Amino acid sequence: LCSSPVHIIKIFMKSDFCLQPPGDSYTRRSIFDSILAGCIPVFFHPGSAYVQYLWHLPKNYTKYSVFIPMSAIKNGGASIEEVLSEVPEEDVMAMREEVIRLIPKIIYAKKKLETFEDAFDITIKNVLERIDSARRHIREGKDPDNEFPEVSSWKYYLTGKLEKHEWDSFF
Repeated sequence: LCSSPVHIIKIFMKSDFCLQPPGDSYTRRSIFDSILAGCIPVFFHPGSAYVQYLWHLPKNYTKYSVFIPMSAIKNGGASIEEVLSEVPEEDVMAMREEVIRLIPKIIYAKKKLETFEDAFDITIKNVLERIDSARRHIREGKDPDNEFPEVSSWKYYLTGKLEKHEWDSFF
């Protein structure tokens, strides 16, 4: 059953929500499979998508996903079924539409299909912007590596700030 990608995608296509718990790492292939199938991902750790794919996924994660902290489930403070059943139908439809709009941003398109930016285009554009930023810092006599601690980079790129964040306890 789980060894058949086609079968899994068909299940995702029939589902409104696809649970995406962390596996061996925060990110799992299933995250991308669910998005490709138009299924709303449900995350339990912000490291699964929100802080890793800042170039490819909207910063406002509530537009395309549901976040339920794993700790809330473990301590009995939240029920997956209850949380998901409380999402209004019109929000589910809007989130699915947003998930479908994300598809070009997470795939590698054929060269001949130059009508949209794919994952490769987005990555290259952002890497070049980071290089330009580092060059500017060097020209200004600043150390490009001392902008902020690496451990806090997710905060800076997500919010533009390094102040306390609700997800600090996850990292």
